[in-house]
Amino acid sequence: MGCRETLAKQTLTRIVRTSEGVQIDLTGKLSGRGAYLHNRLSCWEKGLKGALANALKTKLTAEERGALREFMETLSHEVDDFSAKNV
Repeated sequence: MGCRETLAKQTLTRIVRTSEGVQIDLTGKLSGRGAYLHNRLSCWEKGLKGALANALKTKLTAEERGALREFMETLSHEVDDFSAKNV
């Protein structure tokens, strides 16, 4: 969603809007409106600028944005290299 590039699903993280708010769905099984981001810092940065909120048809709260940024910080730059090699 952030970069519009198509890669294997294993390289994606699902973010879902539920009745409790926006959350990361590592299982891919939560019900609600979902959007996918590659496990790349660059995609997360683009997504958090507004594309993610648009895809989820919601406005991210400061708390939700903070939780997403916290998860984003766990991603390494090595994931970009890994994803590109496994297409």
